[in-house]
Amino acid sequence: MHIPDGYLSPQTCAVMYAAAAPFWYVAAKRVKKKLTTKTVPLLSVFAAFSFVIMMFNAPVPGGTSAHAVGGTLMAVVLGPWAAAIGISAAVLIQAIFFGDGGILAFGANCFNMAMVLPFVGYFIYRLIAGHAPFDSPRQWIGAAVGGYAGINAAALAAAVEFGLQPLLFHTASGTPLYCPYGLTHTIPAMMFAHLTVAGFAEAAVSGGVVLFLHKSMPGVLMQTPAGKVAA
Repeated sequence: MHIPDGYLSPQTCAVMYAAAAPFWYVAAKRVKKKLTTKTVPLLSVFAAFSFVIMMFNAPVPGGTSAHAVGGTLMAVVLGPWAAAIGISAAVLIQAIFFGDGGILAFGANCFNMAMVLPFVGYFIYRLIAGHAPFDSPRQWIGAAVGGYAGINAAALAAAVEFGLQPLLFHTASGTPLYCPYGLTHTIPAMMFAHLTVAGFAEAAVSGGVVLFLHKSMPGVLMQTPAGKVAA
């Protein structure tokens, strides 16, 4: 899902930076207030985990890739605002040191993976988990379904960003200046890859890790959003 430079116009990149900036601002203020000696290591560990799993990706037509992100998992354990910070940091390191995703497209990549994904995933998780007990199956099922929905919402956002380029930015003769594929190509390509592969990978990561933590390391979750759903 990493968008490289050259596929989005500078204008689109500027708009996406502007769209991501309020999330970064609010997330920084909220996370700063809630940072403790317990949450700082957790945020670092989950950001590193997200970084690692995002490195295992498969190319998708249109200039991007399909892979798990771990955004919903981080949102379930630490909250969506912390997830926005953690995933943004992972995406930044990938862009600077590994060339995975562009610098100009950094705002778009963060908006899709660090904002749309964890917030949609967390919303679905809370709908399913509700006020279920801490050890209820609804906890990990909600995380799994939320992961699947979140990453597909992010993929749809990326597909729309790609698909709008030939409509908005082209030469007088109609030749696209940036991404050459319209919405009729980008949406099916992105959604097929994520609905059939990346979505299930994200669901397995989100639901599997939450189930493992509930059964083997409940102390990790007791002071996190996942541990307070039933409160």
